[in-house]
Amino acid sequence: MSKALMDVVIPRLARPLSRNLELYRSGELDDRQFTKRFESLLRKQHDWLAKRGVSAARAALAIHAGVLVLSLPGLRAEATEAGKPLEVIEFQAVREAAADVAKNYELDERRLADIIAAILARYGD
Repeated sequence: MSKALMDVVIPRLARPLSRNLELYRSGELDDRQFTKRFESLLRKQHDWLAKRGVSAARAALAIHAGVLVLSLPGLRAEATEAGKPLEVIEFQAVREAAADVAKNYELDERRLADIIAAILARYGD
């Protein structure tokens, strides 16, 4: 996955996701509304990448990886609450993301997990 693609995807996800999280935390959005907005954000990002020539599978992979990078604070909190090492929680999240992309695009799940894990390691801190 190219660095340039992730340098575009992460900020494009971060701003609207942050806004929606603030609305959710303040009680202005309920679970259903937040989920609907989040799904819409992901679809818009996917469409935006497709219009710029990024393949559907590569766009999905970049978006999943970007969401995980942005979710690291939540993953850390989950690990603390569960009393598990962060790596265990990260591994589960990476596997779930890879499984989703693999299922939808008929790609090798293990390879996708390796790519997502590498992106998470590179952009995670």
